[in-house]
Amino acid sequence: MKMSDLDELTQRFSSQSSAEKFEAADTPQQVLDEISLEGVARYIQSGNCKNVIFMTGAGISTSAGLPDFRTKTTGLYDQLEEYELPNPQRMFEIRYFMERPEPFFKLVKSLYPGDYKPTPCHYFIRLMSEKNVVLRNYTQNIDTLDKIAGMKDELIVEAHGGFSTAHCIGKECYTEYGQKWVRDEIFADRIPKCNNCGAIIKPDCAFFGEDMPKGFDKLVEEDFPKCDLLIVSGTSLMVQPFAAMINKVPATTPRLLINYELSGKIDPLMKFMGTSVGFNFDYADNYRDVFYLGSCDDGFYKLAELLGWKDELVQLIKTEHQKLDAAASSN
Repeated sequence: MKMSDLDELTQRFSSQSSAEKFEAADTPQQVLDEISLEGVARYIQSGNCKNVIFMTGAGISTSAGLPDFRTKTTGLYDQLEEYELPNPQRMFEIRYFMERPEPFFKLVKSLYPGDYKPTPCHYFIRLMSEKNVVLRNYTQNIDTLDKIAGMKDELIVEAHGGFSTAHCIGKECYTEYGQKWVRDEIFADRIPKCNNCGAIIKPDCAFFGEDMPKGFDKLVEEDFPKCDLLIVSGTSLMVQPFAAMINKVPATTPRLLINYELSGKIDPLMKFMGTSVGFNFDYADNYRDVFYLGSCDDGFYKLAELLGWKDELVQLIKTEHQKLDAAASSN
């Protein structure tokens, strides 16, 4: 299909009435009484919402002082210009890392756990878990702020791994190294090298070209069919297979995106062809997708307010940050 043909098809689709577009489609039952943040809040309060899944990315940690990846001038990708990467994502490709690990370790030094406090987003997820309605939090982040916020380990799935362990990537070596030793090497601006074989030590973060963490696929297949509310925040939904997970919930499950940018949006051509993959915000047949445009913190504060939990959330943040400050001053 030529580009002009694609443009014509998209324009024709956009000009069709909703009845023409969807007359043959069977729209699933609408669970929300209103397609809005208020509707989501009422649904959570209804007692019918018991298996909430969160999908979170770097955007929920930026107010802690952690830069995200793609924001111009302040994003981590822009800070790595000195390395003249073919494209910023290359630092997360395992083959490139083995040849040139310096960009990754500079990035890691900026992100390393222990120097930042969880944000209102992290504490909102914890608060919801204490209401016994969270099935799981699937996070792309490797900053461990979910755990620092007090979330139970069994509720957190680190889709891209984390820093709690590290291993030698030398052939047939795979010696494990402790988090503190690796951190000390990184903060001394040294590339961590194995004491046994001299190969690079890599934190157990999942790179492009590597398998997802053990048990990840099985857990996704078990969890997502049970999900009765999906909340996505702080992610551009550009990395697979994480991005595709928004399509794994049941057809009736409401989906809320809290983000500074519209991400995961359904492609108009795919919509025209009858394949509804992605968020359906802009179409007349939208019966479940809600978008809050703004900072992740503002979105979760607003949702907490609608739920009548804002004072509780504010107090939780204050108490937990005081504990972290006290622990830091005693070290």
